[in-house]
Amino acid sequence: MTISRVAVIGLGLLGGSVGLAIAENLPDCATTGFDADPDVRRRAALRGLVDRVCDTAADAVRNADLVILCVPVGAMRQAAADIADALPDGAIVSDVGSSKAAVGQALREALPRAVVIPAHPVAGTERSGPDAGFAQLFRHRWCILTPSEGTDSEAIARLSAFWESLGANVERMDAAHHDLVLAVTSHIPHLIAYTIVGTASDLEQVTRGEVIKYSAGGFRDFTRIAASDPTMWRDVFLTNRDAVLEMLGRFTEDLTALQRAIRRGDGEALFDLFTRTRDIRRSIVEQGQDDARPDFGRGDHEPSDSGR
Repeated sequence: MTISRVAVIGLGLLGGSVGLAIAENLPDCATTGFDADPDVRRRAALRGLVDRVCDTAADAVRNADLVILCVPVGAMRQAAADIADALPDGAIVSDVGSSKAAVGQALREALPRAVVIPAHPVAGTERSGPDAGFAQLFRHRWCILTPSEGTDSEAIARLSAFWESLGANVERMDAAHHDLVLAVTSHIPHLIAYTIVGTASDLEQVTRGEVIKYSAGGFRDFTRIAASDPTMWRDVFLTNRDAVLEMLGRFTEDLTALQRAIRRGDGEALFDLFTRTRDIRRSIVEQGQDDARPDFGRGDHEPSDSGR
């Protein structure tokens, strides 16, 4: 059984991209959408992000086979509650959040009779809002499904096929393990970026613009990551706090060891670390998750890991 009617709740970067990707890859699939912001709804209608923009979330999901919640992870429970009474029997409810254990629990508690399959398309850019979406966002990117034990296998297969049709590579993972992995690969890097750019912002007042004027490639890349949606990332750190704090503790220990090596003039330790990290970069490029272009592998619409 294929998915033929999709409701998208939240019409920013990810929700808008879902709608546009469906239009490009699944032209026979009907789409409805809703966003709590009336200005976003108007812009989404003008851009044609979905076939029909609705005035309420309940109206958007009334006939859906699949509902995808594309709201910040802290708003997932309320978004689920808003659609509970209108949700058709047998509809799959999923999401695009970057933390999965807390989101999965919230959705299952709010929708006890629904088929809930949390998901995380690991894709995004630093841009946000209804004008940021584009149909190619998910191509060759991973979408991680984290169904709970006992979830209907046919529903999992249908959702997997849906994401594959949008160009994504699909993986299944335990929710807690997902949160630990993403804490390393996405959440901690964002935290570091926010921190170093914040430090530079303080220094900028002292150096009269020199931090910005003479910013090198590495700092510019940090500012790109740190430009991501503040609401989204606030919620990610609060909902995935245990995994983030565990990985942050490990990072702090490694940073202390690096500080010690610099203080002692231990060039061999520094060289060994930099060699290992260069090999990681080469592996990412070899697996097609980025490329070696001098612009850090990103064009105007190149996906990054700045998604929810």
